[in-house]
Parts: sequence; C-alpha cells; structure tokens
Amino acid sequence: MTPHLRALVGALLCAAATAAAAAYPDKPIKLVVPFPPGGNIDATARIVAAGLSDKLGQSVVVENRAGAAGLVGAELVARSAPDGYTALLASTGALAPLKALNPSAALTPERDLVAAGPISRAPLVLVVSPRVPAKSLKEFIGYAKSQPGKLTIATAGVGTAAHLTGEYFQKQSGTKLLHVPYKGSSLAVADLLGGHVDVTFDQLASTLPQIRAGKLKALGVTTAQRTAIMPDLPTLAEAGLPGFEAATTTGLMFPKGTPQDVIARVSTALQQTLADAKVAKQFGELGADVHAGPAEDFDRTLRQETAKWGKVIQEANITAQH
Repeated sequence: MTPHLRALVGALLCAAATAAAAAYPDKPIKLVVPFPPGGNIDATARIVAAGLSDKLGQSVVVENRAGAAGLVGAELVARSAPDGYTALLASTGALAPLKALNPSAALTPERDLVAAGPISRAPLVLVVSPRVPAKSLKEFIGYAKSQPGKLTIATAGVGTAAHLTGEYFQKQSGTKLLHVPYKGSSLAVADLLGGHVDVTFDQLASTLPQIRAGKLKALGVTTAQRTAIMPDLPTLAEAGLPGFEAATTTGLMFPKGTPQDVIARVSTALQQTLADAKVAKQFGELGADVHAGPAEDFDRTLRQETAKWGKVIQEANITAQH
C-alpha cells in the first residue's frame, strides 16, 4: 500500500468513526445493574436511566445481572463491544475491593472499564443499640476499649462495605470488636434492634426511621462532609476520628476502548441529569448526595478506593466467602 493510499484509508476510517460518534446513540442503550432489583444501586440506575433517556433521545434500559457481589454484571459489561451501547452502574463498594478479595478474578476494573462520570456518594452511619451506654463517638470508643473483643459488630457479610468500614474503624480508633456477619443488612439491623448485637455500619436511608424513633443511636456518618439527609448528624471525623472517611460512590462505566466522543457525550448528558433539583431530591431519599463531575473523576476515585480498601483487606486478612 502506497503512503498516499494509507493516508486516504486512514482519513476514511477517521471520518467513519466521527460520523458514527455524531449519530450516537441510534439505538437503545443497556445499563447493567450488577445487583438484584430493589436495592439502592438499582434505584440509582433507574433515576439515571430516565435522565439519560431524555438527554440522549434514546431509551436507556436497565438490566439486572446479579451475582458474585457485583462481579457477574461487571464482567458482562467489560466483555461487551466497546461501542457505547452497554454501560455499567458501577459502585466503588463492589469494584474497589474486588481484586483484593478475589485475586483470581479475570476482571481488573481500572484496566477493563472506563468511566463516563460519578453519580452519587452515600455514607454509612455508625449506629449502636440502645443498650450500649454511649451517647457520642468518643464515649463509644472509650466503652469499646474498656472491653476489647467483647462488643459485637454486625455487618451485611464478609467483604461488604459495612465489614470493610468496620475493620477500618477499628484500625483508626484503636478498638477491637467481634465481627458477626449476616446475609444482608436487614438481618443485621433486625438483631441490632433486638439487642442481640451492639453496633453496625449501615446505609442511612435504611436506618433513619429507627434513628428518628429513638430505637437506634446514630453516632456519625462516614463521609468527609455531613449528608443533606441528616445535616445535624456529625461526621466521624468531626466527632473524634480526624481524617476518617468511607463512602460508596456510584458512577457510570463502559468497556475499555469505547470511543472518547461517545464517553464525552454520555458524560455531558449525565452531568445535565444530575443538575436537576428533582434528581437531587430522589437521591436524598436514598440516603445519598449527588456527586457530579467529569469522567476522569470517577476513574480517579476508583483508583484511590482500590488502594485504600486493598490495604484494609490485607491488614485484616479478609478473604472472600463463596
């Protein structure tokens, strides 16, 4: 092939790619949720899908592909054609600890997926049973230190965000708690209400009714800033653990290799969706705050969270349970 012909072919391919990007999207987009219907991640996807459908002028269809703590759905997206028509409702709670918990997993999120932008950030809340004689974080830490290994911390299961946050909390506070894993947060909270366990980390939206009714005591939220859903509740950093931060950030991701023009188009539509006050209200009802930004913001957050939770998992010697 002559240099002139190579240049002509290159120009034609570039023009074809540009034309394809300009026409995007010309068919429905599939948004994969790697968890069952009904949870916060699923609700987040449906809020985002409605907004993107409006902004992009094409249907965005939510498809639940649950399994292996989010791995099944994430791998499905990573293996899909990088054409902008298969996206993942990603969560740092699932993706950041993935390789540390499952070293043999074929998926490496930072290598195999690329972000179109962050969506929301949700704190966990530290709640204790009414039987625990502590009204503040400092009192609770003092009480826990007075009887190491005696107080029980319930979680939604081994390797979950609640479990990892609990291990991180113990490291930062110098406490030692007895881990009691459950199959889901609802069971953990039920036993906390019944006085069978002492403390848990859980989503604020799930425990807010019990907190307001005085059935559980909230000692602080895990994000760096207070949350709009309960602005009077301090952060753990404010309440006595400077620098403490743990949150689940959601974002939109595509297979690696998706054209940059497509990523930019979706990123703009996503940020426009999240700028709507009605959308912010919907996220508030889920116990989350809107966390909009450019595509690279979520890629950076995922890298940082992967390093952070990988260290926690290693130091606590946590292994995934199947």
